[in-house]
Amino acid sequence: MRKLLFLIATLAFFSSCKIFKPSLMLKTPKDFNYDKLIDSLSRVDYKIAPNDAVLYRVFTNDGFKLIDLASASTNVFRSDIDVIVESDGNVKMPLIGRLHIAGLTIIEAEKLMEEKYSEYYVKPFVTLRVNNKRVIVFPGTGGTAKVITLNNNNTTVLEAIASVGGLPDDGKAYKVKLIRNNPDPTQKALVYLMDLSRIEGLTLGKSKVQANDIIYVEQRYRPLRTFNTEIAPIIGLVTSLLILYQFSKLR
Repeated sequence: MRKLLFLIATLAFFSSCKIFKPSLMLKTPKDFNYDKLIDSLSRVDYKIAPNDAVLYRVFTNDGFKLIDLASASTNVFRSDIDVIVESDGNVKMPLIGRLHIAGLTIIEAEKLMEEKYSEYYVKPFVTLRVNNKRVIVFPGTGGTAKVITLNNNNTTVLEAIASVGGLPDDGKAYKVKLIRNNPDPTQKALVYLMDLSRIEGLTLGKSKVQANDIIYVEQRYRPLRTFNTEIAPIIGLVTSLLILYQFSKLR
């Protein structure tokens, strides 16, 4: 009996360790220092990131006439150009060559392009759109994570969570992590903690998401469920073996 009790206690101890919770991701220690979540995050414009697919158009005379960026010899008229933001933040563009736009808002990138094209055209007018903005959402239960394409530059954390169906019963609404790449690649990622369980968290939930953000809702751990599915069968097997062992000794 003492051996059985010792075994049950040992299994109960290990039930709180990662052996019985292997699916939990992006855990933070209890003394982890989260980055300060400020109200201005809800007013931050979308910033262009590496691997973004950028579509832009260039007009002349403040948009009066579309500039043909293709070769005149081919007689091909291009109304728009697609470029990919490279890992170093640059894009390769006709006439002006390589241009660093990662980390800029769309408006800032448009102004920068207009300045560069002003060397070749009269009053150039540039329109720019990012086609593959995306964010990863882990809503708090296994098998439901999604990569969301951001069609709206002003998509908020709440909208991103709603797009995957909201939080499941096992999701901790009071422990939502917003993980963001640091503008300085040599520094660790920024991790913000949001409590969306109360109405006061509405302001935090309106924070705008950026390219490659990760929204991770921590999953609630259910020890009784784990006990029933993982530990109870083991205890039942061990108990049966002990009973058989005792019977064999009586013989």
